[in-house]
Amino acid sequence: MTAQAGNEAVEASVKQLLSEMTLEEKVGQMTQVDFSVVSTPEAQNAEPPVDRARLEEAVINRHVGSILNAPLSPNNRAAPIETWRKITAAIQETSSRTRLKIPVIYGIDAIHGATYTQGAVLFPQAISMAATFNPELSFKEGEITAREVRASGLPWNFAPVMDIGRQPLWPRLWETYGEDVHLSSVMGAAYIKGHQGDDFSAPDKALTCLKHYVGYSFPINGKDRTPAWIGERMLREYFLPPFEAGVQAGSPTIMVNSAEVDGIPGHANYQYLTTILRGELGFKGFTVSDWEDIKRLYTRDRLAASPKEAVRIAVMAGVDMSMVPFDFSFYDLLIELARSGEVPMSRIDEAVSRILTVKFQAGLFDTDRPVPPVEGHFATPDAVETNRQAARESIILAKNDHHILPLKKDARILVTGPTANLLSVMNGGWTITWQGDNESLYPQDKPTVFEALRKKSAGKVTYVGGQSFADPIDIDKVVAEAGNHDYVLLALGEKPYTETLGNIESLMLDQTQIDLANAVIATGKPVILLMLGGRPRIITAIADKVPGVILGFLPGMEGGEAIADIVYGDYNPDGKLPISYPRNTNDIVPYDHKPMESYDGNAYKPLYPFGHGMSYTTFETRGLSVDKAQIKMGENVTVRVSVKNTGAQKGKETVLLYLNDVAASVTRPARQLKAFKKVELEPGQEQPLSFTLTPRDLSFIGIDMKRIIEPGEFKVMVGQETAGFSVTE
Repeated sequence: MTAQAGNEAVEASVKQLLSEMTLEEKVGQMTQVDFSVVSTPEAQNAEPPVDRARLEEAVINRHVGSILNAPLSPNNRAAPIETWRKITAAIQETSSRTRLKIPVIYGIDAIHGATYTQGAVLFPQAISMAATFNPELSFKEGEITAREVRASGLPWNFAPVMDIGRQPLWPRLWETYGEDVHLSSVMGAAYIKGHQGDDFSAPDKALTCLKHYVGYSFPINGKDRTPAWIGERMLREYFLPPFEAGVQAGSPTIMVNSAEVDGIPGHANYQYLTTILRGELGFKGFTVSDWEDIKRLYTRDRLAASPKEAVRIAVMAGVDMSMVPFDFSFYDLLIELARSGEVPMSRIDEAVSRILTVKFQAGLFDTDRPVPPVEGHFATPDAVETNRQAARESIILAKNDHHILPLKKDARILVTGPTANLLSVMNGGWTITWQGDNESLYPQDKPTVFEALRKKSAGKVTYVGGQSFADPIDIDKVVAEAGNHDYVLLALGEKPYTETLGNIESLMLDQTQIDLANAVIATGKPVILLMLGGRPRIITAIADKVPGVILGFLPGMEGGEAIADIVYGDYNPDGKLPISYPRNTNDIVPYDHKPMESYDGNAYKPLYPFGHGMSYTTFETRGLSVDKAQIKMGENVTVRVSVKNTGAQKGKETVLLYLNDVAASVTRPARQLKAFKKVELEPGQEQPLSFTLTPRDLSFIGIDMKRIIEPGEFKVMVGQETAGFSVTE
C-alpha cells in the first residue's frame, strides 16, 4: 500500500469511527490519567499492579483514551519489563471490551532510553548527546530507545525535548540539546527518525512527542515553570526552528509549554498552538497538555475564573488531550461545556480525529500484533556498546596543561568529591524515578567513576568521600591521603534533579565543594577536575589552578567507564561543548551573540566557548573556499575545507561551519552554526569536506516578522579561516 493510500484508509477509518461515537466517548479520548488512577494500593503487592475495577471505570465507563507514568509505588519508579508487559496487556484487554474497541495509548518519559523499565540501556542525557556532535549516535539512541520501549509494551515516548537551552540556571537545561538552533534541530531530528523509522507502527518503533512547545526553556529568572519574555522575532529566530525540524521529521505529538510567554500561559495560547503550529508549521498530529496544566490556568495562573473556564480556554486554544492527571474532572467539565455549546462539537471532533489518526498510524487498532520479544530487543550487547560509545563521545576535555592527561595506568590516584562514587549523578532526573536520585535502585553492575578507574588501574586508586551526595567529606582525611598519591581526581558537580525541585539561586558551587577543592589544590598535588551534573556550575577559580578539566555533564549509565577510558587514554576524547560555559554567574552570553555584546567593553569571554573540546592529538583545518564569489537570491553555496590530523594519535574532530551576515536590516549574530561534520582521522591523514549552504541558511526574520534573505556580503568561518561571498538580487 502506498503512503497516500494508507493515509486515505486511515482518514476513512477515523471518519467512520467518529460518526459512531457518543459525546462521552469522544471526550474520553481527550482525557489522559496517571497510572495511579487504575493501580492497586501499594500494600497489595499485586502482579501486575492493576486494579481491574478501577481500570474498567476509567476505560469502559469514562472512555479514557490515554494513561501515563511509571507504575510502581512509591515515587513512580521503574518496573521490570515483564510487569510492564502485563500492565499494558491488561489495559489492552480492557479497551477491547469497550463498545467501539478504541485502544488506550500509553505515554512514558523515556528521555534517555527506556528510563522506567528496569535494566534498560540508558544513554547520555540530551545535553551530553549534543556534546557528541554525532547525529548518527542520536539516530541509534532513538532506534534503541524505541525498541526497548516497545518491548515494554509502550507505544508513546514523551521525547525529545526541542526547547533550546539558553538559560543555564534552568533546571531542565540538560534535557535540551544546548544553546544552538542548528545543533538542536539536527540532533533532535536524527533521534526522531531513529525512533520512528519510516513507519512508527512497526513492532520495534514508537512515536515521539516534541517538548515543550514553545519558549518553556527561557524563564527570565531561571526557575522552572516561571515566565519567559520572548519577542516574536526571537521566538521565530531561535525557539520555533527546532520544533519545525521535529515536525518535518515526522513527530506526531507535541506536549505544551508548562509555563507562560509574554503573559500568555502555553495552554491558553491560540497564537502558538493553532495559528503558528497548525497554520505555519503544518503540524497534523495532536497536542497533549503537561502535568495538570489545564487546571493550573485556574489554580495557579488566575487566567480562568473557574476550573470549567480553564478547560474551555485550553481546548479552544488548541490543546487536544489533557494530562489531568489524577481524576476525571476534565472529562466531566468538557462534557458540560459541549452540552452548553461553549465548546462546539466541531472542536471536539477535530481533537478526537487527530488522536484517533495517530492511534491508527501507530498500529494500536491492530490488537493481534504481538509485543516484540524481550530477547533480541532489550539490553542487547550491541545496544550497550552503542551507549558506551555515546558516553565516550560526550565527554569534553576542557583543559590539559602540560599534557597531564592521559594518566599512566600505574599512577597512584586519589579520587574524591561528591560525584565520584555514585551512578545517579551521571544520569540525572527521569532515571528509574522522577528525580533520579534513589541510588539504591541503580544497577550494581554499572561502575561509578571511582569503580571504573580502579578496575582499569594497574596502580593504587583510593577513594575518600561519603556514601551519598549529602554525606560530608572529611577534608583533613582527603588532604592526608593525597600525600600517598601522584594525582587527585576531584569530582564535583550536582546531585540529580529535574523540574522545580532543581531550582537554584546561583550557579556557584556550594561552599563545601569549594572548600574541598581549595584544600586539595593546596596540597600541591596535580589535580584533575571532573564536573558532573546538568548545568554549568561556576568553576573558574578552581579551573585556573588545576592542570586538567573534564566536563562530563550527564553521560548516562556507561559514564563511569567512558570517563576512565579517557583518563587512562584508552579513548581519545572528542566531545565538544553544546553551550557556552560561563565564567561567572551573570556572564551569560551565548556564542551567537549580537555585535553590541562584544563591543565597547563588552565581550564574549566564557570560561570555555561553545564548540570547545580538546583531544590527545591535534587537528588543523585549511583551504577554506566557496564555489562562487557571488550568487543570486535563491541559489546554494558550496563550501570546501580540509581537515588534517597533525598529531600522533588517531582521533575524531568535529568541523564547525559558521556564517555571518555582514550587514542587515535586523542586527545579526556575530556568527551562527550552519553545518558540522565529525570525522575520524589517522595521524597525518587529511580529508576534504564539502558543505552546502541553502537559501534558508542565509535567511533571517525581517522587520515585518517574515523570513527573508537580503542582498549583501556574507562571511563563512571554519577554524581560523574566513571566506566570503555576496548575494545579489
